[in-house]
Amino acid sequence: MARGGDQSWRPGESDGQPEERTAQNSRAKMVKETQYYDILGVKPSASPEEIKKAYRKLALKYHPDKNPDEGEKFKLISQAYEVLSDPKKRDIYDQGGEQAIKEGGSGSPSFSSPMDIFDMFFGGGGRMARERRGKNVVHQLSVTLEDLYNGVTKKLALQKNVICEKCEGVGGKKGSVEKCPLCKGRGMQVHIQQVGPGVVQQIQTVCVECKGQGERISPRDRCEICGGAKVTREKKIIEVHVEKGMKDGQKILFHGEGDQEPELEPGDVIIVLDQKDHSVFQRRGHDLIMKMKIQLSEALCGFKKMIKTLDDRVLVITSKAGEVIKHGDLKCVHDEGMPIYKAPLEKGTLIIQFLVTFPEKHWLPPDKLPQLEALLPPRHKVRVTDDMDQVELKEFDPSEQGWRQHREAYEDDDDGPRAGVQCQTA
Repeated sequence: MARGGDQSWRPGESDGQPEERTAQNSRAKMVKETQYYDILGVKPSASPEEIKKAYRKLALKYHPDKNPDEGEKFKLISQAYEVLSDPKKRDIYDQGGEQAIKEGGSGSPSFSSPMDIFDMFFGGGGRMARERRGKNVVHQLSVTLEDLYNGVTKKLALQKNVICEKCEGVGGKKGSVEKCPLCKGRGMQVHIQQVGPGVVQQIQTVCVECKGQGERISPRDRCEICGGAKVTREKKIIEVHVEKGMKDGQKILFHGEGDQEPELEPGDVIIVLDQKDHSVFQRRGHDLIMKMKIQLSEALCGFKKMIKTLDDRVLVITSKAGEVIKHGDLKCVHDEGMPIYKAPLEKGTLIIQFLVTFPEKHWLPPDKLPQLEALLPPRHKVRVTDDMDQVELKEFDPSEQGWRQHREAYEDDDDGPRAGVQCQTA
């Protein structure tokens, strides 16, 4: 029943090898700056999985489609993820900070487009694909651990762009579309701005006349349904089938269900599963992990306990009399973990960590203690001699102890620093 006798493992620890955990634990000491970690809201010792999960949530939250005013924030999030998700770049950043990344050893900074990073993470096709296809629509779907265990179908209402049926995506009457005279059909305008004596700067902005379309339609000729936008908004209900064994962060693709644009293949709708925390179980791959409190009497004399599973069954687990359960011990039940995706009849392991609850003070009358001691393993006897100092144990208050140490180290008296604190002079 025990997990291979490995009592050093604890729920929530990294899945990596001891060397990897040591490297992660020491990373915080060697990091020169933490700006990129702060942007993603993770610690310098964060694992690649934690960094990926943090980026996923922030990228969905600050995507320009949802927050048009947060473009700069989205760019910073993408840059931070590009560096921290690459082991080599992350090591360079930890040792030399952002400046070392920009220098790249001998080159200049080469951050990818934030949208390219987003598309690569969520399954898009990058910049070239966006030129041929409409934009993908990414939605986050909240699911419970029960949903991922049993499978569930959820309906999701989406707002999407569809080509206007009235003008068939032209935007107005036939022949009314003309090249924008302001930007000459490029969709962008270039401005020259002087920033100093003999120094000018070239700034490129979206054309104010055609809004980047490169063409315009006279107001009197615009389609009365779409107002010249060529597309209209439509509400669509899609059914999302969450299969047994799917994981947090897993993507479900609806091909061609994204926004439509004239002369472009429609984009995709990408649903990203976001699992809520569970009050009892934690998931670790195919395994489920839980903590169970037992009394000292149960740890020593055996017990029967009931566990309610994620599909509403009841498991009865038994510890035999005389089989001592120590605090922190791990036991397991095979085939009671998570269903395996695409093979739901197979399941992982249920891992239980036992937490032994000891009695409160003075729970047993003093005259009964000899009877209890007679039943327990013998205590270790110590021979006390006259040259030994006997001391009394007191309750320890960490906050009081820390305050006293702080005061002793930094408090000054009238004559200057306290004894033991000396300044070295040249």
